[in-house]
Amino acid sequence: MEPTALATARLTLRPHRPEDVEEVLAACQDPEIQRWIPVPLPYGRAEAEAYVLGTVPGGWREGTEFNFAARLTEHPDGADGPGPLVASVAVVPRGPHAHEIGYWAAPGHRGRGLMTEAVLAAARWAFTEAGCVRLVWRAGVGNAGSRAVAEKAGFRIEGVQRAGMEHRGTLRDCWVGALLPSDLGLPSRLPYLPAPDRVPIVSGGA
Repeated sequence: MEPTALATARLTLRPHRPEDVEEVLAACQDPEIQRWIPVPLPYGRAEAEAYVLGTVPGGWREGTEFNFAARLTEHPDGADGPGPLVASVAVVPRGPHAHEIGYWAAPGHRGRGLMTEAVLAAARWAFTEAGCVRLVWRAGVGNAGSRAVAEKAGFRIEGVQRAGMEHRGTLRDCWVGALLPSDLGLPSRLPYLPAPDRVPIVSGGA
């Protein structure tokens, strides 16, 4: 897919570029990112370059992973040029009818709604440009920050998957939620027939 840029009230989202390496490297030293996101440990310049210069352009080229760097559109101190990197968002195809979203916020840019703003922009792009009809969010149980962002963006929490994600060689339970195009007032490329509120359960006897 052709790389693209997105704009929100405060942010510009576009694929990572070589000039992002330093800020990605700095962000991924954060203990919270290392705790919840399966970035390599230790995370050095080689890892940041492999991600920014290899994973990101390769994913866009092959259609396997769409990563966005979210930056403030305006520099906080009024300086010329783009603002700092505040978040990274990935949209990954998961079969013909679903994509999965993942994200992290850089330290110092949390608690202001910027991550939610970036997630909503990426979600709208996924529904309108990438053919997504179900956007899945997963996070390790206990990752309250990620869950708060998902819920603010409109994801419905659907439950807990036992051993639902692998994190550095260990399976962990994870929360799972989903966002549909209709949740954002957008059309879906496939019709959706939701289940009735109450479906009779018929149990059979032995």
